[in-house]
Amino acid sequence: MTDRSAVDTIRGYFYQFDYSILKVLQLLDCDDSIAVECIEDVDIHTATEVTAVQCKYYAGTEYNHSVIKPAVMFMLSHFKKIKDDGKLPVKYLLRGHYNSGQHKLILPIDVTFLKQHFLTYSEKRLERRHHEELGLSDTALAEFLSVLDIDINAASLEDQFTEVIRQLQIAYGCTPFEAEYFYYNNALALMRELTIQTLPTNRTTTKGAFLKVADTSGVLFNEWFVRKKGEKSHFSALKKAYFSGLNLSPFERFFLIEVSPETFVRSDLKEVLHLLSKKWSKTSKRDGNSSFCPYVYVHGLPDDELVTLKKELATEEFCFIDGYDFQGADFSVKSIAKRASHDNGIKLKVLNSIANLEVTVGSVTKTREVYQFHLGKSYFEPANEAVKHIQIQVKKFTDIKAII
Repeated sequence: MTDRSAVDTIRGYFYQFDYSILKVLQLLDCDDSIAVECIEDVDIHTATEVTAVQCKYYAGTEYNHSVIKPAVMFMLSHFKKIKDDGKLPVKYLLRGHYNSGQHKLILPIDVTFLKQHFLTYSEKRLERRHHEELGLSDTALAEFLSVLDIDINAASLEDQFTEVIRQLQIAYGCTPFEAEYFYYNNALALMRELTIQTLPTNRTTTKGAFLKVADTSGVLFNEWFVRKKGEKSHFSALKKAYFSGLNLSPFERFFLIEVSPETFVRSDLKEVLHLLSKKWSKTSKRDGNSSFCPYVYVHGLPDDELVTLKKELATEEFCFIDGYDFQGADFSVKSIAKRASHDNGIKLKVLNSIANLEVTVGSVTKTREVYQFHLGKSYFEPANEAVKHIQIQVKKFTDIKAII
């Protein structure tokens, strides 16, 4: 597969995922549902009808009847089967976006056009007619056309995505950024998960269940979402949304970093700590009583490694405090909350444990902001809802450098 065709294939996946998200958001009732990869790409189930949709993206392709012929024949076969089984009829929608050639198909089509352009094909140099193989009369074909809708002027990938974000804003009452980075990110992960389920019943979601699962209070790392946005663009958007101008106000800021002991490299963590101190400290003489520096808690770091890390920082004359005033002392919020200044040289406040973090966030009285970076599940929730809490899932903790 060429690079170009690979890109087209990926865009096709996103087009189908986005369409699935859009359709579930547009369902009128929370008990209405969609199913993916069952009859067709997307099956829409309401209390009164089922619509099977094949959704394709051919932005670089000219429309020709042959492109949708296999889909029409498959739908006709399904139409015949459920008719024979005495089941309720299904509506069919062929939906596609093409670069050009839409003038070749004039709608609505009749039975003669259907048979000539969509049901007649060649196999081993023999002309075959799919409707005759199925034993369908012109009357049955006319009935099929009454439940078939063809749309070859579907929205572009970009326009469809814009509508998805608008619908998410409506559903959750959120900003465009939250719609994309919180809810769309989660929705995309949900749709991808549905498509890989083995049983058809597990590839179905109601509108109510979808809205609940897609709801999130933080930015989750989704391979598909990052692939669509591009890693650089993804990090840049997070930086703009959350980490621009943080050092303008003397708030109590807590940066929570999760590391994996298996892949942890001490020098990388030290680099992140130095960066946090440099970017979000104001301790010059002119800052006076408005001086400050950040708190840091490293989740998942073994105790012995934390001790070694602090020894190295001390040896390198990087001044920090950790709330313990002498050997054997209890943790002191008063000690850890000491104002950093030019005179005392404090550059960072290191919290040793979740317990120290919880009591400090709960006890300090200034405006508090918590920025939690997690690799998997969230590991901290402030007890006070007044505390600003930003949660960002990352693939590896060193990604923090590009975000902050």
